[in-house]
Amino acid sequence: MSLQDSAGSDRRFARYLDGLAEVIGHADRAGPLRDYCTGLMLPCERKSVEPMAAATAPARTAAQHQSLLHFVGQAAWSDDNVLSKVRAMVQPEMERHGPIEAWIVDDTGFPKKGKHSVGVARQYCGQLGKQDNCQAAVSLSIANRHASLPVRYRLYLPEDWANDATRRRKAGVPEEIAFKTKPEIALDQIRWGVEAGLPRGVVLLDAGYGNNTDLRTAIGTLGLAYAAGVLSNTKVWALGTKPLPPRRWSGHRRRPTRYRHGKHKPVAVKTLAFGLPSRAWRTVGWREGTGERLSSRFARVRVRAAHGYVLRDQEWLLIEWPRGEKEPTKYWLSTLPVDITFERLVDLAKLRWRIERDYQELKQELGLGHFEGRGWRGFHHHASMCIAAYGFLISERETIPPSAPCATTWLPKLALPADYKPRGAAAANPASHAKLDRDNANATDRSPRQTNAAMSMLRQSKSTIQKLMTQ
Repeated sequence: MSLQDSAGSDRRFARYLDGLAEVIGHADRAGPLRDYCTGLMLPCERKSVEPMAAATAPARTAAQHQSLLHFVGQAAWSDDNVLSKVRAMVQPEMERHGPIEAWIVDDTGFPKKGKHSVGVARQYCGQLGKQDNCQAAVSLSIANRHASLPVRYRLYLPEDWANDATRRRKAGVPEEIAFKTKPEIALDQIRWGVEAGLPRGVVLLDAGYGNNTDLRTAIGTLGLAYAAGVLSNTKVWALGTKPLPPRRWSGHRRRPTRYRHGKHKPVAVKTLAFGLPSRAWRTVGWREGTGERLSSRFARVRVRAAHGYVLRDQEWLLIEWPRGEKEPTKYWLSTLPVDITFERLVDLAKLRWRIERDYQELKQELGLGHFEGRGWRGFHHHASMCIAAYGFLISERETIPPSAPCATTWLPKLALPADYKPRGAAAANPASHAKLDRDNANATDRSPRQTNAAMSMLRQSKSTIQKLMTQ
């Protein structure tokens, strides 16, 4: 990169951090803010406080360690204000490439040992692909074809934690935080998005959230469309099933509208898929943000979701059944318009891949899961700084030449001792762990050239940083 480009990035980075400093309160937090965000983008093996202190202030590591530790673990700045400021600065850059098209709901897990880190419990961890001891956080992101950005982020507090006054007090859990399921946290975030005036987009949910009928209903009540993954045993009424008038019951109660039984029964979406004629299936392609063309085989049918005796509105059932598979692999219910094209329906449903890419890069490149503290405030402060650093890199994406081996950087030279190794660092010659970092996008029917795709934005930045550090 040229000196002119480097100077431009440096100025933009300084302005970006000045904007964040406006919402974190005391002026003396501006220095730790800059150092923390810089440390997250440096090629440290771990992005916890100790190695970042050594990387950003090698001549005064102990003092820097205390400064960063206080900033992330104790300083009373608002995560909501920081994330809102990040959105205000990054969203216009995203929208220069097209309008916001989707709100993406998801959660991610962080493996943990012990029982004292806030919210840790035995639960499903996507990073490990199984039930294990971990923390989990729920997020809401805005997305278009160019990029996606988390705009809300909250730790899931299991019920055992929520009802344990001693552990709550030690971890600094705010009094107003009560137990809520992950779908309830997600709905709070979606309601916030409506109240905050986020550009409207279709709400994208995986089956962990989409199978929750109450959540889908609430999203519709808020005036938002959704494309929600559902499980294969989800029951639906095929279009054309006739409802009967309400039956009068003894007393003064009546049941809601019910459906004719006999040959007209709700069926599982998997059963419906197997009964579709061959002409219902089409090969449809969609495009990820890297420009890679993907395709798979889909069918779509108008249905009514079956939920008790309630007559629900018609919606799309979208089914993916890749060639070579013994049965369909994914199902979605969607309230997108009845006249939407087949290609557009698939394209929007598949846009949810972006949150997988977000979490992959936030974890692998920015150390989202590297925070070593145990408290509520530190957990969220660290995540807010990771998202802030990620937001700046999104806004700088155009400075990365698409065919270049590495990207622009403006960060200072590391001056670490040759034998320095932070606590928690991996072994020098670690064995591969195939089950780690599994928050990645699934790729169905990828073309062969995709194996030679360019490095990710953040990996390119990291490569350049490493080269400049040795100059």
